[in-house]
Amino acid sequence: MAESEVAIRADDLTRHFGPVTAVNELSLSIEKAQIYGFLGPNGSGKSTAIRMLCGLLKPTSGSVTVLGFDLPRQAAAVRSRIGYMTQEFSLYEDMTVLENLRFLSTIYALPRQQRKERIEQALETYDLKDLQQQFSGTMSGGQRQRLALAAATLHQPDLLILDEPTSGVDPQSRRDFWDRLFDLVGHGTTILLSTHYLDEAERCHQLAILNQGQLVAEGAPAELMETLDAQVVEISTSESLKVRHELSCHDQVQSVAQLGTRLHALLDKAIEDPVAEVRKWVESCDKDIDVKAVSANLEDVFVAATENRQQLEHDS
Repeated sequence: MAESEVAIRADDLTRHFGPVTAVNELSLSIEKAQIYGFLGPNGSGKSTAIRMLCGLLKPTSGSVTVLGFDLPRQAAAVRSRIGYMTQEFSLYEDMTVLENLRFLSTIYALPRQQRKERIEQALETYDLKDLQQQFSGTMSGGQRQRLALAAATLHQPDLLILDEPTSGVDPQSRRDFWDRLFDLVGHGTTILLSTHYLDEAERCHQLAILNQGQLVAEGAPAELMETLDAQVVEISTSESLKVRHELSCHDQVQSVAQLGTRLHALLDKAIEDPVAEVRKWVESCDKDIDVKAVSANLEDVFVAATENRQQLEHDS
């Protein structure tokens, strides 16, 4: 990949907090004009990694380059080209929508002649024109989210960083939010985000799965699902508890998840006929059981990359 196409490059990025290693030797190369997502359980290092990648937190060791600037040495120079939207609403609740945007236009040091134009554009783009005189503290979760995104992009940053941006908003607001993110990417913005939602992670162009501070999987979501080092079977049964317990007794079963009356099981790739093998294992639990092979989904990838790794580390 040509250096001009890279928005963020990190090499062996590490951060310690006392005896705790929050991020351990993280190396990434993120292309411009794409959505790159961090997915991982609580405490996996997502937020710490993002804060280092935008210059808000100094790494213990390793190096990071953002938009051609070395961080943290040149953090001040790159700051004006980054937009940041936190998980918690961080604008002034006792100010109106318009007052918040006007205030931020001065913080971003926008030329006076551009301020009015940018604010009008933001109000239009994020459906805030009818809300511009409303105090932000009285807005709904979805409305606040639109305002926060308008504020983070008011200065038209080259890189937009979003730390779990859709927590606490309804599904329709989340869908609308993602439509706006793809519009930004279409205009050349690079987006780096962390999320807990698997359906959102699947929308990313590239995805990094973190676990215990380490990068355990990376790639396009479709590629991660296609290259999963496991076979997946789906089991329909009226005896879910019995079948699940029986499957958990076999070392070749990596995990079992229940989806209503169905079970979703990850099996070792070494099994030649997983459907026949599972039927043999559980036939004493349910004579009418239905077992079929299915394609892996992103949850399977996440489970294989996190839970299985934890088990291996525990066993060793």
